[in-house]
Amino acid sequence: MNDAVSIAKAIRKGEVTALEVTQAALARIAAQDAELNCFTAVTEETALADAARIDREIAAGNEPGLLAGVPFAVKNLFDVAGLTTLAGAKINAENPPASADATAVAKLKQAGAVLVGTLNMDEYAYGFVTENSHYGVTRNPHDLQLVAGGSSGGSAAAVAAGLVPLTLGSDTNGSIRVPAALCGVYGFKPTYGRLSRAGVALFSSSFDHIGPFARSVADIATIFDILQGEDDRDPICTKRPVNLTLPQLHQDISHIRIAVADDYFQKGATLEALAAVQQVADALNVTNYVTLPEAHRARAAAFVITASEGANLHLDKLRTRPQDFDPATRDRFLAGALIPSSWYIQAQRFRRWYRDRISEVFQNVDIILAPTTPIPAPLIGQQTMILDGEEILVRPHLGLFTQPLSFIGLPVLSLPIQRPNNLPLGVQLIAAPYNEALILQVAAILEAKGVVSCG
Repeated sequence: MNDAVSIAKAIRKGEVTALEVTQAALARIAAQDAELNCFTAVTEETALADAARIDREIAAGNEPGLLAGVPFAVKNLFDVAGLTTLAGAKINAENPPASADATAVAKLKQAGAVLVGTLNMDEYAYGFVTENSHYGVTRNPHDLQLVAGGSSGGSAAAVAAGLVPLTLGSDTNGSIRVPAALCGVYGFKPTYGRLSRAGVALFSSSFDHIGPFARSVADIATIFDILQGEDDRDPICTKRPVNLTLPQLHQDISHIRIAVADDYFQKGATLEALAAVQQVADALNVTNYVTLPEAHRARAAAFVITASEGANLHLDKLRTRPQDFDPATRDRFLAGALIPSSWYIQAQRFRRWYRDRISEVFQNVDIILAPTTPIPAPLIGQQTMILDGEEILVRPHLGLFTQPLSFIGLPVLSLPIQRPNNLPLGVQLIAAPYNEALILQVAAILEAKGVVSCG
């Protein structure tokens, strides 16, 4: 009973209390997190009080919520009332505590979930490894010498280690999908604007998404459904009607057209990463291939825009307090501050062109398969590696296959591919905007076949 849906059902049936489940989660965190370093704050007192309240609601015959008593945690860039929103930064620790929860946090609490803490991340969400110079390295539960990925590394590792069954993270260029793949859990980035970012510290406003990590497809669908809905507090949050995916989860998928991404998405990856994609394709009887044109330029343009927007957001502190940044983050922001405005404008123009070309691709296919990362989790501190006889930088290379997709806000789920005696890998299920239900239907079939799992 390590998935959220099963835990909530057991609590609602009276097989276990919310308080017992919360106490067990807090005990796991206390026992294991010293070496994993997923959490930057544990909200034990309020978690126990919330769990006890849920038990009283159940005893009184009241509706406790869809996630009654399920422990969860959030990346520390989500506002949590009473806690300072760190966003992985030393500078932010000086800010006053948040006065209210982020919309996503509030919605999960309203559904009965119990917040047990906040999670480590790369400073200002700018990175793929969660090697934070202020709050320490988050370690991969599969091997403590390896990175958990980033920037939502604490979120992925906490689920992979079984500390909590669900967490929230954010994704700019791959910050949900990369750690999900390296830690072997599900990580979901819905369509840009589908979920509210109100109360979330932003890195690059025109890219940033939020989304869940979990251990089952049903959990991902449940959380996504709870978090849907318009929010005037977030100006980019869509006003589209809620489309519940959980009731659609086990529909027939024979009509769904699926293809494997070729060209760019077949290059720069290890053979094992490509084999993981082929494993999923074989399970779905997929033999078609499709090309996403100019994906390499999309990645380059994504670098330009995110670096520019991130630098602009922190320009004042870069000028007055450069010594208080993580050195790697500071240097990337400073480089972003020097990008000519003409480059930024040209990158945005290309973005519109690229969106139109990918829309044309989706006229002939519904779901596209691609690797999540080109390699399994690298060593903590590893700077370079040899791939295809060429020495490459490890950190930026982790986003090779995620950046061209978030560049235009496509919905993507990273599937966990467990490999006996080997590190996990991820495979991306990619769809056109607002087709989250199709992604989750295909994922549910793969889960039922045993092709994907959290081990």
